[in-house]
Amino acid sequence: MRIIKKIIFVFLALVALLLIVALFIPNDYTVSVSTTINKPQSEVFDYVKMIKNQEKYSVWVMQDTNVVMDYQGTDGTVGFKASWNSKDDNVGEGSQQITAVSDERIDVDLHFERPMKGDDKAATIVEAVSGNQTKVTNEFYGHAAYPMNLMSIIGKKFITDAQTQNLANLKKILEE
Repeated sequence: MRIIKKIIFVFLALVALLLIVALFIPNDYTVSVSTTINKPQSEVFDYVKMIKNQEKYSVWVMQDTNVVMDYQGTDGTVGFKASWNSKDDNVGEGSQQITAVSDERIDVDLHFERPMKGDDKAATIVEAVSGNQTKVTNEFYGHAAYPMNLMSIIGKKFITDAQTQNLANLKKILEE
């Protein structure tokens, strides 16, 4: 009986420690990943502003070859919406909608239905480094309320790894 009490005490102490740690973790976070592509800024921007092109370089879309994609509006313009639905819970179900387009930036609202409901924002920033070099930065703006903000530590790593691979795929496509 004493061993069971000790196990319960250790478990409760661990839960309490995690809840205390979560108090010090911000609810809002940003993941930012960049790469340099050896192409002019206008060429890179014209490619990345077209959401349909993500089918060629996004690890999330490419993870399920049977993902069902639905598009509404004019690609590359404010209001364009891309929705996805996959039986693979690593891909899930959701949508992204372009909310702003400027000469160097595309902003989107992300809506997730599955595996977890949520709304976040993301941006792709495309800046000329020189006449034939462009810096591309993918940013993800997340929010997780207490105590789920503790999970953002894992989520940030997952998003960083995926965005790094997305940019490597993009670089390969555009530099071929």
